[in-house]
Amino acid sequence: MEIMGIKIQYANTKNYKDIKNLFSRAKLDLSNALGVVVPIIKDVEKRGDDALKEYTLKFDGVSIEKFSINPYEAEIELDEKVKKAFSVAHENITNFHKIQIRKDMETIVSGNRLGIKFTPLESVAVYAPGGKALYPSSILMGTIPAKIAGVKEVNLITPPPKDGKLHPALLYASQISGVNKIYTIGGAQAIASVAYGTESVSRSEFVVGPGNRYVTAAKTYLAGIGQIGIESPAGPSEVLIIADDSANPEWIACDLLSQAEHGEDSIAILATNSKVLAEKVKKEIEIAFEKRPKRLEIKKRAIDENSMVLIFPSIDECIEFSNFYAPEHLEIITNNYLQDFAKIKHAGSVFLGEYSPVAMGDYISGTNHILPTAGGSRIYSSLGVDTFLKRVTYQEIKKESLTNLYPYVKEIAEIEGLEEEHGTSVKIRL
Repeated sequence: MEIMGIKIQYANTKNYKDIKNLFSRAKLDLSNALGVVVPIIKDVEKRGDDALKEYTLKFDGVSIEKFSINPYEAEIELDEKVKKAFSVAHENITNFHKIQIRKDMETIVSGNRLGIKFTPLESVAVYAPGGKALYPSSILMGTIPAKIAGVKEVNLITPPPKDGKLHPALLYASQISGVNKIYTIGGAQAIASVAYGTESVSRSEFVVGPGNRYVTAAKTYLAGIGQIGIESPAGPSEVLIIADDSANPEWIACDLLSQAEHGEDSIAILATNSKVLAEKVKKEIEIAFEKRPKRLEIKKRAIDENSMVLIFPSIDECIEFSNFYAPEHLEIITNNYLQDFAKIKHAGSVFLGEYSPVAMGDYISGTNHILPTAGGSRIYSSLGVDTFLKRVTYQEIKKESLTNLYPYVKEIAEIEGLEEEHGTSVKIRL
């Protein structure tokens, strides 16, 4: 593929809303994918395992009879250095997510005892993609906060390997994070299998984890009809970097490419107030293509088609664009990055200063890498312990309060036309 290079464009507060249409997230239309996945979902609901076997052979090229694996019975041959890396990641992710544990709360309002009780979901499925990359780190990210929240059953769904042997890193990540079962099923049929349950697959109430557009379409559809809960609708991986002339252009180029290597539809954006930095980053990306050829075609397509350097008059306007764009990953590499961070309203996860690349959050720092994409950070948060908890409110009404508050209940019930029973249910106790 010919190198076109990353595009450089001047921007300001008057035109940045039009710029968003240049990125692939503006093209994120699941209607075609829904047309493909809905019949698959309904077929899996109807025929269960038989449908799963047919779709696994059709889409994955694998003939499979047994979908379920007990991760604790599998023999793992994995280098000790790799085990150590995952163990450190597990420890850091656990320690960070432990601070998110919620405690039941109570207060007294008008003499009545009111409170919130947090209860965990019963069952969760974590999807770990296969195909062009391997994501055992997603197993840790999805499972650990669920277990801390108190979810009893956390199962993994992941596409079946061609040779029938699940990668030992997936098995090891499943063991140390507490996965109950592994189901070797991929794509929309995997999401359908845990949403409805089959002869071999246990039903899950909630499904988390990244996937391609068909996995996303399946999750979105099933959540829309109330069959499962999901963390958020997902689009392509993306990073937005806000940087001034103090930033290292080689490091920024590498950070942009670290998202580009996820897939052809990944998005990498630099917003800066420095034309000099913009030109240097463009050059460093071209140098990187020559020096680091792995997954080169994927990186080139993501950079050429979906990525851009935007030159704004000021860093404050870069921040304004970021708040409008609401990125999945946001790096702030400026002289005053803490002050600039204070102005950020919407982002999935933020990386502060020149020594905080996205890859640290992807693997080892402890924050979660399952994040809202495609502007979802305006209304969704990163995956965490809260994701797997439900708030149950309760109240204990005192007799004296019932007497004092009844006149107001009576007025509101009459306005709403419900005084016959609503109002009477209070009055009858007086």
